[in-house]
Amino acid sequence: MEKFESLSLEEIGKLQSKKELKSLLESKGGKYEVILNTIEYEEELKKLQVELVKFQQWVAKNNKRVAVIFEGRDAAGKGGAIRRFMEHLSPRTSRLVALNKPTDIERGQWYFMRYIRELPNPGEIVFFDRSWYNRAVVEPVMGFCDDKQYNEFMSQVPDFEHMLYEDGLIIIKFWLSISKDEQEKRFNSRMKNPLKRWKFSSVDQKGQKLWSKYTHFKEQMYSKTHTSYSPWVIVKTNNKEVARLECIRYVLSKFEYDGKDFSKTNLFPDPNVIMHYFRSSYQID
Repeated sequence: MEKFESLSLEEIGKLQSKKELKSLLESKGGKYEVILNTIEYEEELKKLQVELVKFQQWVAKNNKRVAVIFEGRDAAGKGGAIRRFMEHLSPRTSRLVALNKPTDIERGQWYFMRYIRELPNPGEIVFFDRSWYNRAVVEPVMGFCDDKQYNEFMSQVPDFEHMLYEDGLIIIKFWLSISKDEQEKRFNSRMKNPLKRWKFSSVDQKGQKLWSKYTHFKEQMYSKTHTSYSPWVIVKTNNKEVARLECIRYVLSKFEYDGKDFSKTNLFPDPNVIMHYFRSSYQID
């Protein structure tokens, strides 16, 4: 059996940087692999966030309009990924959209209207924590819309997104893919943590029971709304940290922003973690 050396207080007291901590942990064997992975994740995240700041400045300077949509089953990591995107961005030219259920007035309007109001202005990046695609999966699964409303949406959304594309709006659509076992594990973790219990709702409770129904409507969504001008990008999120990094890499890889050539990290997303829908031969959800 492999032996692991423990850390002494004397060794810890001599440390002056993360680099020294990493070297010390590596010298102790695999026992500290989890800590090493966390350090490496945080270092890589910081480098990518530096690139996001440069990207945001380029968007503002060139009056680009960028919408990044995060969809997926409950507990797939949408909110966590968005937080890492926005952590060091200026709130003047970036914002989060996470709409509540529609009001009585909004229910009487064209379905897309309340989302149109939230689209990015020139020079702005908007992150959608769920979007108009609620009507493609969550609403029909939970019975929040009828067949007529669902079918109208599915026939209209490709044309809606094509008009946005022709108008110069850049849309990136992420589907965060999580396995059923991992979702259950995260649900249980939320229930045990008083700081995260608010995230668990009655809709979440039904998620596991209606897993197959979610899968059916998700596949329908892919087949009818994955287009050349607005493709679906599938992200495997059982490892949340890796998924966050790859989402950031994917966004950065799509633009030639100022200073990109001087990046201190890899900006090419891992095709084993993140891929276009039509290239995803095996899906964990």
